[in-house]
Amino acid sequence: MSRYIERAENIARIVDVNLQLLLDLRNLNEERLAQYWLPIVQATGDEKQFFEFHKKATGQTVTEFLVFQPENPNSIFGSICQARENARMVRDQITIEYWEELNRIYWFVKTPTARQVWKESPSEFFQQIKAGSLHLIGLSYTTLIRNEGWWFAEVGKFIERADKTSRILDVRYQTLPEKCPPAAINQAEALEWSAILQSCSARDSYKSIYGADVHPKLVAEFLLLNEDFPRSVRFCVNKLNQSLRRISGVAEGRFCNDAEKLAGRLVAELQFSTIEEIFGHGLHLYLDQLQTKLNDIGGALFNAYIFQQFNNLEDEIMVQQEEQQQQ
Repeated sequence: MSRYIERAENIARIVDVNLQLLLDLRNLNEERLAQYWLPIVQATGDEKQFFEFHKKATGQTVTEFLVFQPENPNSIFGSICQARENARMVRDQITIEYWEELNRIYWFVKTPTARQVWKESPSEFFQQIKAGSLHLIGLSYTTLIRNEGWWFAEVGKFIERADKTSRILDVRYQTLPEKCPPAAINQAEALEWSAILQSCSARDSYKSIYGADVHPKLVAEFLLLNEDFPRSVRFCVNKLNQSLRRISGVAEGRFCNDAEKLAGRLVAELQFSTIEEIFGHGLHLYLDQLQTKLNDIGGALFNAYIFQQFNNLEDEIMVQQEEQQQQ
């Protein structure tokens, strides 16, 4: 539930900022426009599925796919519907305030009102999605009890946020040298990297540290390695690691399952990495490997706490009989 809510907000951020960026970059032909829309689909990891529904990447086809297309489970529409379905299944474990707000967002995207708001003002539509997500985060902090379910929700939120921050940062990798940051960038490229910061609500925080100079190396360092910014990968992985240990009760420096082992290892890698090493490795390759590591943590988490493997049919029957006797 928490992960889908975070995903909907991040997709809203990515598409909204790209629309705003194209307002600043005028007189682009169809081919140049496609160069700004296709990377958005690639960044979400849904490029193959996109071309199953659409022939080419345009503003209309990409926004339809990422915002409203029900066949795309990672669209804003799909994410909110799945978040609401998950919330319905744990209705007794969340508060009435949380349920009502999630239900309100769900019915907003389900009704023609959402399409109408989108048609009149895409920015207003995205603002409603982002505001609803932030409202839910606030309600979770102020109304939900800090039990095991809370820490699972925190795990979902931070693993999704780290993944999406890395994907947003990877959107413009084609404009970079393969294994080093550019010496200088032009005005259009500066606007693109400012848009990346804006997609993560990081522009003001970035300026408080680096000033007005927007450079790919500094942007990457801030979004990957800053330990204090709530949407940086390092901050999210730290919180993810802490939440996993609150679930199991295992102290730092130890682990009882693969999810904790992989998360602790990634915390150490980020803590002792430098941006020079990351660019020397190749930013795009590093981000690909980072996303794989986050996926591995998610898979290990599923295997540790959700998936139950039975060795044979007799074991499964015995477990079912024991559960029935307990009931």
